[in-house]
Amino acid sequence: MLSHAQEKLLAKVQKPARYTGGELNSVVKNKADVKLRYAFCFPDSYEIGMSHLGMKILYSLVNERADAWCERVFAPWEDMEALLRENGMPLYALESGDALSEFDMIGFTLQYELSYSNVLNMLDLGGVPIRSADRTALTPIVVGGGPCACNPEPMADFFDVFLPGEGEEVTNELIDLLIVHKEKGSDKLTFLREAAKIEGVYVPAFYDVSYHADGTIETVTPKETAPAKVKKRIIADLDSVYYPDKFVVPFIDIVHDRAVAEVFRGCIRGCRFCQAGFIYRPIREKSSSTVNRQAKCLCDSTGYDEVSLCSLSTSDYTGIESLIPKMFEWALPEKINVALPSLRVDNFSEELMEELKKVRKSGLTFAPEAGTQRLRDAINKNVTEEEVLKTSAQAFRGGWTSVKLYFMMGLPTETLEDIAGIADLAQKVVNEFYKNPDKPKGKGVTVSISVASFVPKPFTPFQWEPQDTMEQLVEKQKHLMENVHTRKIQVSWHQSRTSFLEGVFARGDRKLCNVIESAWRKGCKFDGWDEYFLFDKWMEAFEENGIDPAFYSNRRRAFSEILPWDHLDYGIRKAFLEEENKKAHESVTTPHCRQKCAACGAAKLNGGQCDAK
Repeated sequence: MLSHAQEKLLAKVQKPARYTGGELNSVVKNKADVKLRYAFCFPDSYEIGMSHLGMKILYSLVNERADAWCERVFAPWEDMEALLRENGMPLYALESGDALSEFDMIGFTLQYELSYSNVLNMLDLGGVPIRSADRTALTPIVVGGGPCACNPEPMADFFDVFLPGEGEEVTNELIDLLIVHKEKGSDKLTFLREAAKIEGVYVPAFYDVSYHADGTIETVTPKETAPAKVKKRIIADLDSVYYPDKFVVPFIDIVHDRAVAEVFRGCIRGCRFCQAGFIYRPIREKSSSTVNRQAKCLCDSTGYDEVSLCSLSTSDYTGIESLIPKMFEWALPEKINVALPSLRVDNFSEELMEELKKVRKSGLTFAPEAGTQRLRDAINKNVTEEEVLKTSAQAFRGGWTSVKLYFMMGLPTETLEDIAGIADLAQKVVNEFYKNPDKPKGKGVTVSISVASFVPKPFTPFQWEPQDTMEQLVEKQKHLMENVHTRKIQVSWHQSRTSFLEGVFARGDRKLCNVIESAWRKGCKFDGWDEYFLFDKWMEAFEENGIDPAFYSNRRRAFSEILPWDHLDYGIRKAFLEEENKKAHESVTTPHCRQKCAACGAAKLNGGQCDAK
C-alpha cells in the first residue's frame, strides 16, 4: 500500500521492514467501506511497539468492526525521520501508507514517561498540530492511554482525551460516539462534552488548575460536563472480554517475538514501590481453559514456537499447576516453549521447574528488589533471603547455570548498608551453585544483577517520597561496585540522569507541558535511548520555562498536598496509601491479598469483587 515515493526511501534506511507493513495477519481494508479510521501509535521503535500486548489487543479489537479500520504507526528511527523531513513527506501508517493527519482518531499508548517527546515528534511528522487547542476541527481526536494515563498532566495540553484504565470497552464506545458526531457534522467541543460523560474518559481541557504561591496545586475545578473525579475503567470478566486469535507477525526480530497469553490482571502482592501492582487492581483471573485455548490458537495462527504467560506475577495465578500440563498436551509435540517471565521466589516450586524444563530452559529471573531484609520489609516485598537462596539452589539442581536478579536503588529509608547487601546476596547465590554436588563439570555460574533507580510513582505508597538526587545515585552505584568481589557477578544499572527525568514527569503537573514542547523543539526525542538522550537540552528547557525540576523529583510531599492526579480515581484509597507509607518507615509489612484483604479500595471498581479474596 506504500507509494512509489515512500518505497524509494526504504532503500536508504536501516531495517526497512520497520516501515513496509504487509506482515502476516496485518489487516488491510478498503477506506471507502469504513466510517472511522484509527491510528494506533506507539511512541518508540517498531521493535518495542510490536512487542506490546495492549497494541495487539486494540488493533485486532477495532479491526473486528466492519465500520472501522485500525492501523499501526511507530516512531521512525533517526535515518527515516531525516528522509521524511528532507522530502516533505509525512509520517504514515503501515497498512495504508496514509499520513497521520488523514485519520479520525489517533491513539497513543503512554507506557513510560521518557516517550513523551516522541509523541510530539510523531504528531508533527504526521502533519498534526501538537496542541489540542490548535486542532480546531472535529477530527483527528488525539487519545492517550496506558499506565502513564494515571498522571497525564504533563501531557494535558497535547491530548484531547485520556482513557484511564483498561481500553477494550471504552475504545469502542468512543469510536461509536465519534462516528455519530462525524455523521451529524458536530464540532469538536460538542463531541468532547458527550465524551466526558462516558465513564473512564478524561478530557483535560475541561479542568482548570490553580496553584499556590509555592507552586503546589490549590484547586482542580471541573467544567462543562466533566465529573469531579474520573473513574478508571476495568474489564470485569476476563473470560468473556475480547482477546485476539492472531497477532501480526513481524518480518524482523522484535524485543518479545513470541505469542502471549494473558492469565490475569492485577497483583496480590502490594510492593510499595510498584505502580503496576496498584493501578491494575482489582485482581481478575482468566480460567485455565480460556488461557489454554487462547495460547494454542495464537501459536496455530502465528507459527511461533514460544508462548509467554503474561501477568505481573504469573506464579500467583491460582490455576498455574493445572494449566501447564494442559498446555504441554499440544505444546510438547510441536516443540513449543512455555515461558513464565514473571516468577516469585517464594512460590517457585520443584514441580513448576520440572515442567518448564520439558521443552527448553528459558532464563530464570527473580526480583528480591532490596539487599537486606529490613529494606525488603520496608518496601513490602515479603521475600526472605532464605527463599532467594532456596529457589536459586533449586534452579541450579535443575541444571540452570545463570540467574538474573533484579534490584532497586534509591528506595525510601535505604542506606549504604542496604546497597552492600545487594552484592552480599548475589555472592550467596553464587555460593549456592558451588554447594550443588551435581553441578555441571567445567561450567561456572553467572549471576547477573540489574539495578533500576527507584522512581516514586502516582497511586503508590511512595507517591509522597523524594527521589534520590543524581549525585546520591552515582555514589550508591560506586558503593555497590566496591562490594562486588568476583567476575561471576555481573552488574548493570539505569543511568541516573534518565531516572531523574522520569521522576520529574511521573509526578509532574501541567506546567511541564511547555517544558516538553521546548525540549522537543531543541531536538529531544527517544529519551529512553542513551545514544539519543540530550540531558543538557532538557535542563535548558526547564530553565527557559522557569521550572526547577527538583521540585517534582527530589521534594517530599505532605500528605495534605493536592497531587496532580487526585482528580483521577484508580480505586485505591488515598488513606490506604498513606497508611502503607507510614508502615514502610517502620519496616512493617502488610500480608498479600490472599492472606488478608488490606482494604485498598479497588474492589469497588468491580462491584466489590476481587479474585484475591
